[in-house]
Amino acid sequence: MEKMTLKKFEEASELVEKVTLPTKLIYSESLSSQTGGRIYLKPENMQYTGAYKVRGAYYKIASLPEEKRKKGLIAASAGNHAQGVAFAAQKFGCRATIVMPTVTPLIKVNRTKSYGADIVLHGDVYDDAYEFALQLAEEKGYTFIHPFDDLDVATGQGTIAMEIFRELPTLDNIIVPVGGGGLITGISVLAKMLNPKIQIIGVEPAAAASMTAAFEKKEPISLASADTIADGTAVKTIGGKILPYAMDNVSRLVTVEDGELIGAFLDMVENHKMIVENSGLLPVAALKHLDLKDKKAVLVLSGGNMDVITMASVIQHGLLQKDRIFTVSVLLPDKAGELVKVATAVAEADGNVIRLEHNQFVSVNRMNSVELRITMEAFGTAHKHRIMEALESKGFGPEIVDTKLY
Repeated sequence: MEKMTLKKFEEASELVEKVTLPTKLIYSESLSSQTGGRIYLKPENMQYTGAYKVRGAYYKIASLPEEKRKKGLIAASAGNHAQGVAFAAQKFGCRATIVMPTVTPLIKVNRTKSYGADIVLHGDVYDDAYEFALQLAEEKGYTFIHPFDDLDVATGQGTIAMEIFRELPTLDNIIVPVGGGGLITGISVLAKMLNPKIQIIGVEPAAAASMTAAFEKKEPISLASADTIADGTAVKTIGGKILPYAMDNVSRLVTVEDGELIGAFLDMVENHKMIVENSGLLPVAALKHLDLKDKKAVLVLSGGNMDVITMASVIQHGLLQKDRIFTVSVLLPDKAGELVKVATAVAEADGNVIRLEHNQFVSVNRMNSVELRITMEAFGTAHKHRIMEALESKGFGPEIVDTKLY
């Protein structure tokens, strides 16, 4: 454990501070109210490149001998690590090559390229890109910058803990997303150095809980799959180099389901006016699984890089999940005035109609066989039930149907 020292963390903090934005803690009124604790957000989603990854990349590159930097750097990533390495390499004026899967969205490719990196598209998945990056590193003499299984990279990520302690030295918990393990390793090692009693809680997607599996077996375990919407933490195998450090310093691991992230996204948008990617939402979703009453806790929001199509889908599913949007079907006689009666019943219950579908061809018998599908906006589950009761009381016999927004 001699490589991760307080001296190195202090060195990393001084270096990283020169090239990062100060992501000051934000006190969350809504999350504090929900938990009975004092909840603060560490908004790394507001960082340069939209994620914390620049910290570890910059410190790693700073730690390399000049001759290695001159030969060039290489990394494999389809997301935040790609941009972090490209940004950091640009600051040092050295060449960086990033290998990305061929299916990487064009916006991510262009963002990485905008920092001056050379982009190589290879393979259909990250594993293909990773293997090809190692091959190129060997052939061309490049230095490979690993996204998480590197002690210098983890030390750079740990600078987040240094900043948290400067602002809130008396905190009780730091809650951290877990993918490959570099972020929580750096944060936990430094935090325990500064306060051995602090609790460091890691949060993984239930479908990609590679650190949980590794803790149980005390060695890296390769999961059969990592199918989660939290793509930034969809890692099948935790880092072997960092695992001993994590096991010694992480207090607890929690897993959350993908559905919980959807509700957390809506909370961040509506109550905090922030875009946080699914992986960064893991600590927010974990609050329902933790007892933080009377505790001071910091949630590390690790990144905010989410494309608008995914964002739109998550918002839609979040509204459905919270009963803010729902659709009912009613059968009506095919005669004038029936539609007005339904609309009046909805209006009297304060429902807001956002779409109507009137189908006269649902049956050849037109008595009580015209279907009306009404998609409505409500304030939540209780209001939805009130609207349904209002329709029932008028004799419309509403039935809930799957809601699809286009």
